[in-house]
Amino acid sequence: MVLHGLEGSSGSGYVTAILRGAAERGWGATALNFRSCSGEPNRLARSYHSGEIGDALEVMKLLRQRFPGPLYAVGFSLGANVLCRLLEETGDAAPVEAAAAVSAPFALDACCRKIDGPGPFQRLYRERFLRTLKQKARAKLRRFPGAFDRQAMEAAHSIRAFDDAVTAPLHGFRDAAHYYAEASSGPRLHAIQRPTLLLSASDDPMLEAPVIPPGAASNPLLSPVLTEQGGHVGFVSGHWRAPRFWGEAQVLAFLDAFAPAAHPK
Repeated sequence: MVLHGLEGSSGSGYVTAILRGAAERGWGATALNFRSCSGEPNRLARSYHSGEIGDALEVMKLLRQRFPGPLYAVGFSLGANVLCRLLEETGDAAPVEAAAAVSAPFALDACCRKIDGPGPFQRLYRERFLRTLKQKARAKLRRFPGAFDRQAMEAAHSIRAFDDAVTAPLHGFRDAAHYYAEASSGPRLHAIQRPTLLLSASDDPMLEAPVIPPGAASNPLLSPVLTEQGGHVGFVSGHWRAPRFWGEAQVLAFLDAFAPAAHPK
């Protein structure tokens, strides 16, 4: 089961790469579209955010009921943080056998500072995110008038301002700072009780150092991998005409180790 990043979807390239790799191994695979990310608006005032684990957990439980065999989960960016928070909250009862978190924003406040920074890459992605987030917010207000302050939303020119105006009030947080503190997975990694790959790059333009919290090394079930290069959900190698998606390959290789065929009776 794959969880996408901010304003991504089940059709995002990194998601389909995992689904394709799973199919090549004969595994069943699916991807969750977070609320409002499937091309259709969801029917409630609430949407999705970096700490919302309910929908993912519900789908995982449904998969366990319907299909025999082990369940693995992979999250990218925002979806990686969601996955880590889910594993932290469920502990020994986690509904997966193994997991992988790629380019996770373990410290949301620091990640927000980076995205809202002055660099050209940050500006490009910030404007892209805000464009689609605001489009969805306007549609939400048409359906739920007064759900949040429209003027504050329209005036938001940073991710933090948008989270203050929209994400926080829609999901019961006092403000963006409260949301970031409650939803960040970094301080709680010790609670994860399933083998989990943490794959990140030192040159990730959306994350501040330390990209992977130093405390991750104290949990023997975590496998932190920090590369010098790879960007944010990048990890592409080879020629541009025939790229190799190194990150996705590492994720699948990690999960291979826990597949039943790897442990014959």
